[in-house]
Amino acid sequence: MAAKKVIYDTDPGVDDAMALIFLDAAPEVELVGITTVLGNHRIDVTTRNALFLKDYFNLSAPVAKGAGKPLVLEERDPPTYVHGDNGLGDIPLPDVIRAELHPLPAHRFIIETVRAHPHEITIVAVGRMTNLAMALREDPEIASLVKEIVIMGGAFGYRGHSGNVTPVAEANIIGDPHAADEIFAAAWPIVVVGLDVTQEAVMSTAYLEELRDAAGRTGQFIWDVSRFYERFYRSSTQFDGVPVHDSSAVGYLLDPTLFTTRAGPIRVVTEGIAIGQTIQAPNTRRFPPGNAWEGRPDNFVCIEGDGERFLKLYFDTIVAAAQHG
Repeated sequence: MAAKKVIYDTDPGVDDAMALIFLDAAPEVELVGITTVLGNHRIDVTTRNALFLKDYFNLSAPVAKGAGKPLVLEERDPPTYVHGDNGLGDIPLPDVIRAELHPLPAHRFIIETVRAHPHEITIVAVGRMTNLAMALREDPEIASLVKEIVIMGGAFGYRGHSGNVTPVAEANIIGDPHAADEIFAAAWPIVVVGLDVTQEAVMSTAYLEELRDAAGRTGQFIWDVSRFYERFYRSSTQFDGVPVHDSSAVGYLLDPTLFTTRAGPIRVVTEGIAIGQTIQAPNTRRFPPGNAWEGRPDNFVCIEGDGERFLKLYFDTIVAAAQHG
């Protein structure tokens, strides 16, 4: 079976790093590129972190630097209270990073890679959607050439999960709501893995300790990078550990049977107190003509997930990779 060719669009970020490790450990994945975007930190920091991860884990995939500001909104201060001052939980980082950037900007790297491998590239997007929107604006035809886009973002109200930045808005979407609304309007296959399922899978301290002890250098890195992140969640939320956001998108890529999805077009609120809210019009219902969802393509939203099976998949994948060197 051919490997899944993946571009990882990311803003590292603690959970981004944990998801990148998951992607790299999966034997069925060929990571063909890492594109960076602002979000968990400013673009220079998220790009440095991606290059550091490329060095640390000896990744062959090139790193292309992406958007440093949203399409329309002003850039905001990064959430250092979640990911630390250096974006990676304040673990020590080297002064010198050997890895060098790809010469193309991220959106153009996406375009050229998709055109070089039509119908083969899956984009796993776990940051703001700015790079995707810029690629789509420059070359709208790529929507018909992408195999699939798996997004970590949004919240649709299942099991009481709505927003984590405002009562209705999730961080990746509110960070650039205009970009998100644009990409949901394009005719490429999109699956959204939002807070509805990512907050149902929680890595407890005991889980992370067991992974640390079983997965060698990689397990120790996951433990170290998640200490700051876990302290944030324990102090500010009801979670007994770390909710698994970005790695859930990778989980969908590896095993879609972990999730139940619902189809229908999605809109993103781009102004007002509900800015950043993601709203799906389920295709199981009829609405009066002339509504804001009419004529837009169906997207799939994950509404249920098997957290226990997902956590086992993550654990087993990381440990197996560590044992095989």
